[in-house]
Formats: sequence, C-alpha cells, structure tokens
Amino acid sequence: NREYDTTSCSRRVHIITWNVGSATPPDDITSLLGLNVGDGNTDMYIIGLQEVNSMINKRLKDVLFTDQWSEVCMERLSPFGYVLVTSQRMQGLLLLVFAKYFHLPFLRGVQTETTRTGLGGYWGNKGGVSARMSVFGHTICFLNCHLPAHMENSEQRMEDFESILQQQQFEGQAATGVLDHDVVFWFGDLNFRINDLDMQVVKSAIDNNKFPMLWEKDQLNMAKDSETVLEGFQEGPLKFPPTYKFDTGTNTYDTSGKKRKPAWTDRILWRLRATAPAGTALSAGKRGSMSGLTSGVKVTQHYYRSYMEYTVSDHKPVSSIFTLQFPYKVDVPLVTIMVEDEWNSIADAVAKFKVMPNFARSSWDWIGLYKVGFKHHKDYVGYVWAKQEEADFQRQEHQVTFTEEELPKGSGDFILGYYSNNMSTIVGVTEPFQIQLPTSGLDHSSSDSSDFSSEDDSTVVLMKTRSRSPSPRKSKHRKHRSGSHSHSHSRSSSPAQAKMKELNVTDDSPSSTATKAESESTGRPAEGSSSRLSAPGEKGNDTRDSGL
Repeated sequence: NREYDTTSCSRRVHIITWNVGSATPPDDITSLLGLNVGDGNTDMYIIGLQEVNSMINKRLKDVLFTDQWSEVCMERLSPFGYVLVTSQRMQGLLLLVFAKYFHLPFLRGVQTETTRTGLGGYWGNKGGVSARMSVFGHTICFLNCHLPAHMENSEQRMEDFESILQQQQFEGQAATGVLDHDVVFWFGDLNFRINDLDMQVVKSAIDNNKFPMLWEKDQLNMAKDSETVLEGFQEGPLKFPPTYKFDTGTNTYDTSGKKRKPAWTDRILWRLRATAPAGTALSAGKRGSMSGLTSGVKVTQHYYRSYMEYTVSDHKPVSSIFTLQFPYKVDVPLVTIMVEDEWNSIADAVAKFKVMPNFARSSWDWIGLYKVGFKHHKDYVGYVWAKQEEADFQRQEHQVTFTEEELPKGSGDFILGYYSNNMSTIVGVTEPFQIQLPTSGLDHSSSDSSDFSSEDDSTVVLMKTRSRSPSPRKSKHRKHRSGSHSHSHSRSSSPAQAKMKELNVTDDSPSSTATKAESESTGRPAEGSSSRLSAPGEKGNDTRDSGL
C-alpha cells in the first residue's frame, strides 16, 4: 500500500506505441503491458496505436462490435483495477488512456483532439490524436502521431508535426495548445529514417550492437539541432534495435523487393513546459523555448525498450515507463461518498455523500454501482440519480438509496462512483465494499450499460464490452467506505470512465425498444438502450465540453 505524501506525489505512467499494420491483436499482450512484472505500481497506461484496421468492411463491423484493440486492452487491464478514462480514434490512429480507479476523481478537464494531415489535411490516415487532462492539478497532454513515410520526407514530417501543434486547441483558460501543458508526451510512428548509411552498414551496426553510429544519422536526432518546434523535447537513448521494417511473422528485416532500410520509426518523447523569466515574453516562434524555468514537474524515465517477440506487424512495439513527480497535488475529491462496509439486505443499500463548496452539481448527476474490475464509467450494475432538491442547498450531507432492481442478485465486491454531468467524469469513488444479499440467481447487471461510442471521422464506432471481469481477490474492509481520502491500495478494481461522443443509435432488439420507451415515459435512463438519452450523465451534455 502506497502512502500519499502531503507536499508532493509521484505517479508512474506506462506509454506504449505500436504500428499494428492492420493486424488483429496477438493472443497475449501481457509482457507489453508489463503485467508479468507484478509490481502493480503503474498508475496510468497510455496506449497509442497506428494503422489499426480501418477498411470499410472492418469499420462497419466496428459499428456492431467493439474495436478489437480497445477490447483486448480493457479485458487485460480491468482485472488489475484500470479504467478507460478516455479514447480517441481517427481512422487507423487510436489513443487509449487508462488509470487506476481511485485516481479518477483527480483526472479532470479531459478533452481530446484529432488532426488530419493526409492528402493535404483531408484524410486521416496520417495526423495526430491527443488527450489532455489535469492530473492532480497539473496539465498533461498525450499526443499520438503517424507522420509521412519514406526517407525523403523528413522535412514534410516536421511540417506536419508543426501543423498538428498549431491546429490542436483545447477549451479552458489554461493549456489551450499542446505545448502549453506542464508535460507533453509525444509518441507514435514518427517515421524518421537513418540518413546516408547504406543497408549493409546499418545491418552490420545492428548485428554488432553499435547503435551510437546510427544515432548520429537518425533524422529526428539531427532535426533536434535545427528545428525550433523540437526545442525542449527529450528522448531516452535508443538502446534497442530499429523497430522497422520486419517481414511480418518474423524478426527478420525486410527481404521484400523494396528492402526498406531499418529505422527507429517508433518513438516516445517528452517535454516539460518552459516558464519565461519575469518580464520576458516568448515570441510565437519561440513558444517552446527552454530559456526559462520549467513548471516544477519532474519526469524520470525508467526504461525505453522494444519487444521483439511480437511479430503480427512489420513494426515492433515500443514502450517506456516514466515517473512524474509533482511539487504539489490536488488530493481532495469534489465529492466524498460514504457507504457501509457490507450490504446484507436491501435496507443497507444507502450511500451518503458530501460535495465541495466549489462543485457545481447538475440534476443529471448520478451515482453508479460498479462491480470490482469494471472497464469504464458506463459499465455499471445499477445507478441512482443524485438529484439536488431545493431543500438540499443548506444540507451538508446528502443521501441516496438503491432500489432492489438496481442491486445485483448474489454477492461480490463493488464500489460506488459519483458521475458529474457537467464535468463528464467520475469525481468521487468509494473503496471496495461487499454486497451479500439473501437472494440467489444470476447477476442481472446490464451489459448494455457499458456501451459507448467513439468518433472515427465520419464513422461512429459503437463499442460494447463483454461481461465484467470477476474480482481477482477480495479484501477485508473498514466499517465505513469513503472516497474522502486517497485510495492508495493497488486493488483489482476500477470504475470506468469512457469520455466519448455519443450518437443516437437505436438497437432493433425488443429490449432496446422497450427500454427506450421506458426512458421517454419515466425520464430515467434506460440501461438497455444505446440512444443518447438513455445514458445517465449524458443528458443535455455538450459533446464539445466533454472533449470527446
């Protein structure tokens, strides 16, 4: 169990980039996610993929079924307590952000952006997708890019990167541009190649582990000396073999007629925001100048490596683990939920909550009941509206009651999460508690409640998760479960938060039709319906505000 420092905090971030070459996911991504290490100290996973299959027939299938890559990542991470915070897709580019469930109240202002650079900006096969948020009070932006290919296009790659930085703008007073964030992580298939050296020299250097001679001719390394936009970006040493281009299914570099020269196309870089000295104004062209002080956040890279064992693509995946040390932190949730240690009868299904004075409640806020190991914020078993009555304004403590139909039949470990409609995020969670009701039978939790959609250019991908993962382990709990303090347990649970644009999509199934009618007649969200009105916390919510 990790203790939270009162003056600073450290968070461990695991970033992965992989050009998957339209392949289906491999059977096992355990080593790529580092789940075989077993330390459980990773706080966030950031997964950036390129060339996810976006052919028309595949995209049509994605309308009916979950995107395979998102699904496999959720399936592998949710049992360890990771929740999908947000996701953004643009054709073959996919960005997934996961975090431990107890961090959710401290990840705020989540927004995403997409920028097309293919075919002069009209096509999304190349470009960038990003997710930004405030993490414990510090702004962070994750930018996944796929830049133009081929040896001769180094200058075009830099132009496209600058274009992406210029076009991606976020709402809010702080950190409106990518480089305005306290920390920026830039990764993806950046497609930079190795200049001058011929194929045999490059392969000989790789075979003899003489990477430094190749670093000097790496186009990205060379550009750092001349390109203003790269000022301040840092990268760890490339101590692994070039990750492109391999014969699919092998660890052999390209033997096709094209015989592409090996290169480190797949990269992970980071940048700390510069603060100009007093009285100094940075010109627009020198926006990234490091002449000033940094924002106070420290970034430590623990490793930077590739994974030769994955052969489904002509690229090898690359990952890096960082520790982010914040000089101060936001550590008080906007909503504190209190719940008894066990619910042994229907009468026990009561939760009390307190809100911070600066928290703006909405009549569409709700409290979800989540099974330990759930995947995103709509993956609830049941929910109750956290409506605010006029009499509540003077009240310090509020109470909600779950009805029998909202409760699972059977027993298990659960948590409660308060979803803010205004902020499009979970702003308070409890620690796990047990439900052991005297009834028997199957858990009637709605699998349809886990539907969400993500915009893939003009194609909307309806993502439907399968049944929730069972709790890998149970633990003894204190008498009162509250989210008022930091949840430092590396537990196998996770409320899920999927910030996605929604579309009015209606199932043809009888259950969908019935639940939609119920929603319209009762004014409460119908769990089985995938229409926009049916999702709790989404009614009246501006998709632009959610950033998804």
